[in-house]
Amino acid sequence: MSNSSSITAFLLLPFADTRELQLLHFWLFLGIYLAALLGNGLIITAIACDHRLHTPMYFFLLNLSVLDLGSISTTVPKSMANSLWNTRAISYPGCAAQVFLFGFFVSAEYCLLTIMAYDRYVAICKPLHYGTLLGSRACVHMAAAAWGSVFPYALLHTASTFLLPLCHGNAVDQFFCEIPQILKLSCSDTYLREVGLLVFSFCLVFGCFVFIVVSYVQIFRAVLRIPSEQGRHKAFSTCLPHLAVVSLFVSTAVFAYLNAPSVSSPSLNLLVSFLYSVVPPVLNPIIYSMRNKELKDALSKLMTGFFSEAAMNFPSSSTSHS
Repeated sequence: MSNSSSITAFLLLPFADTRELQLLHFWLFLGIYLAALLGNGLIITAIACDHRLHTPMYFFLLNLSVLDLGSISTTVPKSMANSLWNTRAISYPGCAAQVFLFGFFVSAEYCLLTIMAYDRYVAICKPLHYGTLLGSRACVHMAAAAWGSVFPYALLHTASTFLLPLCHGNAVDQFFCEIPQILKLSCSDTYLREVGLLVFSFCLVFGCFVFIVVSYVQIFRAVLRIPSEQGRHKAFSTCLPHLAVVSLFVSTAVFAYLNAPSVSSPSLNLLVSFLYSVVPPVLNPIIYSMRNKELKDALSKLMTGFFSEAAMNFPSSSTSHS
């Protein structure tokens, strides 16, 4: 039995026990992390550099990419380092920082996905009022609200979790510090306070989800009334990627936080947490650029300019060396 005041570090659940599999996990996560950095970095750069993409939809997409980079950078590098150095430890302050930052980025991302649903609703159902309802100032205020409102929320979650007395050891059954797994270490009835906070969170999440669903019901009704097939295709191409991202994000996150202990296992928890914490930041750039012609053109222009500049600089550098 240990008291939370005496805990200086937590032990994370490793993906593998043998050294060979640990190194495989390191290289796999390194590839996934670099793919997330590259994909989201390209989207941020393309939107920032291409004036044609300075619209509300792409402004929110830029914010989403920043949040994706933040969320995956909170969990994956530490897991990679543990596998590389053959350790499971994470310091007490490091664990608290992971809980806060991951909660902050994930909550802000969900708020932003809700705002993006509203953006698509106004663009398709109220196109004549789009410039009025989603002007540049309104977009900045919405994004600032998504970022700022979740800061006290994440701080409250973190404080409520780490103020609990922990007497069931310091082994967290997850590859990063996750609130439901830390709650399992509590030995006090005060854990009900944090459970109550999680229930309140679920109500907020459900409310946002209902708003997204209702928005898309209205969107699809409006799209199906569009007479031209090309117009319907263009409208669907801007909506379906967002809907796919929301579905993946919500389904895995809700299962991770609300699955019953009787049906959960360390392996299943690892898989589900991997799906909602690691997969979306990698897939989001692919999903959003796959059917979006404007974004694909901007990315193509960006890459062409980069390689052209590199090709122009290469001969000059070779000449100077010779």
